[in-house]
Amino acid sequence: MSRYINSYTDFGFKKLYGEEANKDLLIDFLNAVLPPENRH
Repeated sequence: MSRYINSYTDFGFKKLYGEEANKDLLIDFLNAVLPPENRH
């Protein structure tokens, strides 16, 4: 059994980025993948 969450799965992505406590992680992730004119 793995001890880590796989962020490539739907469950893992939602668990990692979908919680209010991890809002800053989501914003950083989106800023890394979006073009500069769409960044927050």
